[in-house]
Amino acid sequence: MIFSILAGLVGGLGLFLLGMRLMTKGLRNAAGPALRHILGQWTKTPVRGLFSGFLITALVQSSSAITVAVIGFVNAGLMTMSQSIGVIFGSNIGTTITGWIVAAVGISLKVKLLALPLIGIGAILRLTGGNSRRRYLGDAFTGFGVFFLGIEVLQTSFHSLESTINLAAYNFGGVLGIIVFVFIGFVLTLLMQSSSAAMALVLTAAMSGVVTLESAAAAVVGTNIGTTTTAMFSVIGATYNAKKVAAAHILFNLITGIVAIFLIPIFLDISSMLSGLEGTSNLAANLAIFHTSFNLLGVFIFLPFTNKLVHLLDRHIGREVAELGKPKYLDKNVLKTPTLAMDALFMELGRLGEKVRLMGQKALVSQFRHKDFIKDKAAVESLILAIRKYCINMQHSDLPEAVASKLPRALRVIQYFRRTVNIIEEVSHEHALLDHQLPGPESESARHFRREVKDIINVAHTPCAPEFNELQPRLHGLLDEYHRLKDELLQLGAEGQLDLGRMVSLLDYYSNMRLMCEQATKGTYYWADLRRKEVTCGAANEENEFAWKLEE
Repeated sequence: MIFSILAGLVGGLGLFLLGMRLMTKGLRNAAGPALRHILGQWTKTPVRGLFSGFLITALVQSSSAITVAVIGFVNAGLMTMSQSIGVIFGSNIGTTITGWIVAAVGISLKVKLLALPLIGIGAILRLTGGNSRRRYLGDAFTGFGVFFLGIEVLQTSFHSLESTINLAAYNFGGVLGIIVFVFIGFVLTLLMQSSSAAMALVLTAAMSGVVTLESAAAAVVGTNIGTTTTAMFSVIGATYNAKKVAAAHILFNLITGIVAIFLIPIFLDISSMLSGLEGTSNLAANLAIFHTSFNLLGVFIFLPFTNKLVHLLDRHIGREVAELGKPKYLDKNVLKTPTLAMDALFMELGRLGEKVRLMGQKALVSQFRHKDFIKDKAAVESLILAIRKYCINMQHSDLPEAVASKLPRALRVIQYFRRTVNIIEEVSHEHALLDHQLPGPESESARHFRREVKDIINVAHTPCAPEFNELQPRLHGLLDEYHRLKDELLQLGAEGQLDLGRMVSLLDYYSNMRLMCEQATKGTYYWADLRRKEVTCGAANEENEFAWKLEE
């Protein structure tokens, strides 16, 4: 008996989660273009973002998908942080729709009458959809059907469990009971990685009489807090914009959840008055109203302080990057004096070059797995934007020919350095776990090639040193050395001493390493040519290691 009940619970939960996955994936794919359009056009203010977040989350039934999309828009510069926070608030209200669906099913319909036709319709749409959007709608319909079927299996199993085991003994009330069920809701969401699924499971348990209304309400609060774990996991190693969006999501859910815990009795009284229903239907409707109410309260608390929240996040997340990416030499006051403006641009480009070459050195030492790469990249990108803006301001000034002719070369320097960073990022993604061990003398050839790349970047750091003039010949020599190493790797692959897949990866790795070195060095060459060497290196000597500037 117990085994069959547990089998029903596990099977029902499996159907339930499978249905949620099909439903979310299908709706997200079907609404893909609309999702992008709504996020891009309907989020001009935090309030409009709030309604957009609610609408899209209600449509695709996944706040996580919306959070990921919002992060992408913020990183692309298509949405400000204040707009994104409005969408996050709205997505929290949108997740309450799952509770209303479950409550509606429990109130008015026999689940099988709804589930089986939906599965049939979904299968037909999927099989006849081809490559059109109809096949995704088929997945969504099938998902809804499987979801409802899972609810029925769970309800049946919960009823059987209640008649076999006295579950009332575990529904202890008071502060301890609330804390326990908040924790249960949190753990359910952590394990399922879906607050909607956990919420529906809690509602099903309440409708089956397994838990009391107060206990279920506490578990609902736990699911709301538990959804922050998805945000926490998703931003490990992510950009600072992603971390800010996730932090806003976590703060909103955590503070809203804490307020809701203290106000559970009041919210439940209000929910009972609003629902006006009896029996299990009353339980489901009360919980749906409760879930929606405390999320709305959270929005009313947070929305007026959106700008202050953005300021708080900017101050505490990525502040170091903001400082590193802030120009040191560019000053709008010297734009009126073109020669001074060009001097300032030269110094800032030199600072940018140092940062990029340092990134290259870190990448080489760590085999392109350096832990500070995201921070360094964000700082470099911020600095590049500032330098480009300064160049545009210079173009709008009345520049003498000697200065105007240097601007295209300055922009070319930026492109070389940006390409260097892109190559580092590409290699870190594609070849992070590449095995560099080679058999025989080829191993020494590879080590020598890597040493030469490091040496060339080191020399590029000192444009005032005599060795700087030898960089072009050394780059040509590096190209010849790469071709020799490539021939050796191809030979190893042909002889079967090296797996062909690893051979291709190694060839790509060493090719990118050479390109990284070449782009960084060319950028440095063009930068050094922007000013006469005797001016740049006027104070450089062996004592100060041929520094091109006196201080940083």
